Amino acid sequence: MSRIAYVNGRYLPIGAPAVPVEDRGLQFADGIYEVVKVLNGRFCDLDRHLARLERSLAALSIPMPMSRAALAAVMRETLRRNALSTAIVYVQINRGVAPRNHLFPEDVEPSLVVTVRRASLPKPRELAEGVRVITLPDQRWKRCDVKSVSLLANVLAKQKGAEAGCREVWLYDADGLVTEGSSSNAWIVDRDGRLITRPLGPEILGGITRSVILELAQTAGLEVVERPFSVEEAKAAREAFLTSTSSLVLPVTSIDGQPVANGVPGSITLELLARYRNHLQMPE
Repeated sequence: MSRIAYVNGRYLPIGAPAVPVEDRGLQFADGIYEVVKVLNGRFCDLDRHLARLERSLAALSIPMPMSRAALAAVMRETLRRNALSTAIVYVQINRGVAPRNHLFPEDVEPSLVVTVRRASLPKPRELAEGVRVITLPDQRWKRCDVKSVSLLANVLAKQKGAEAGCREVWLYDADGLVTEGSSSNAWIVDRDGRLITRPLGPEILGGITRSVILELAQTAGLEVVERPFSVEEAKAAREAFLTSTSSLVLPVTSIDGQPVANGVPGSITLELLARYRNHLQMPE
């Protein structure tokens, strides 16, 4: 069965030419996106994702192309047409189509694209043994809280990580403090069992999984400290892990080739993973 995409009011084969040459998403990366996980036909944390989508649009002064309810209906119909029950639904909204000019065009309609693909979740071995990350300088723009389609710096970092045989790259700022991963949020557990992650701000994306984990940690009675931590602090941590829509709660057991603690997933990480699975109604 060929994949089907929704493009500006039409459901088309994924390979069909559909985006105009002068779409500002194509020429300026002038747009935002969201990625939503679907498990057994159920959208996970959809309201949180749509709220973040609206915040990103507002930051770029792009109007919603339709109501939140209508967009959710389009997402569900695109999922149905692709006959998948466990999937990743990708939504992209661009400013619209207009002759190329840096200034915002007037009287243009936003472009909307929705695609669906099979979910590529962590393998059981990755969850059981953890993954490796390397660290690199953060070269992204200064509004990482906006889920912009301008991801070239993320792509270059992710590629370097893959070439080093690592699942992810943790980025650090000019002060040597970890911001986040190239496509995930970064966490550590210190020697006193405190959960530490960078606070919300323009330096990081407010991950949906991040927000859920903060709530689950509070329910579990864990002490959470939202503050920056350094690369060296991460290497000396008791535990480390990353979170994202597609990575769940993924243990990090090596940073820059150095084992984190004893090099195996820690008990707090595994407890949060179990609680997150329960939140998702996701079987082991």
